[in-house]
Amino acid sequence: MVEASKIYHRYDKNSGYALSNINFIIERGEFVFLVGPSGAGKSTLLKMIIREIIPTKGILKVFGHDVARMPRHRVPYLRRNIGMVFQDFRLLEERTAFENLAFAMRVTGASNRDIRRRVPYVLEMVGLPDKADARVCDLSGGEQQRIGLARAIINRPAMIIADEPTGNLDPDISFEIMHILRMINLRGTTVLVATHDREIVDRLKKRVIHLEQGRLTLDEEKGAYAGAL
Repeated sequence: MVEASKIYHRYDKNSGYALSNINFIIERGEFVFLVGPSGAGKSTLLKMIIREIIPTKGILKVFGHDVARMPRHRVPYLRRNIGMVFQDFRLLEERTAFENLAFAMRVTGASNRDIRRRVPYVLEMVGLPDKADARVCDLSGGEQQRIGLARAIINRPAMIIADEPTGNLDPDISFEIMHILRMINLRGTTVLVATHDREIVDRLKKRVIHLEQGRLTLDEEKGAYAGAL
């Protein structure tokens, strides 16, 4: 699914490397936590996976394709197979929950019939079947993040990338969000979560990849955040 081989990256010739000698493989269907302090390189790595930036050196393959050699016109097809979940939600706040999800489907060419069938199903999946007609700005933070999750999965991506998805939420809501991600993973979707939330990482006992100053310092199955210190 994702294969990094001797990845290095720096943003300009006068700066140090944001990532140095990164090597790992994420297999289809895995659930992986990406952890580490601010500035460790987590965001840089996520940007590479969605081909927002490319490695300075090394090879990064996503779905078997080298992102550095990927033609620009193929990038939208790559991103359609990756559902993104953001800490700040990035929803259309004046639109309803239904309209947010319908918009995400329309940009991929989905028909109105498919939208009418798929949106209620996904809202049910994230526990908000009664919020289809609610404006996003009227929803709580936890509800907005659930809509963000729904948007990420609406087009059946092969992989979900969640960037600090619980950063602005209280602990109970955070565990609800992670439970939904676990359920999505059990359906076969690969899940990669970048987080600072030690309690969630320690509790779920999933694979942990730890970055420190741009270097991979730990890659542990059923790991814990504490084990990365």
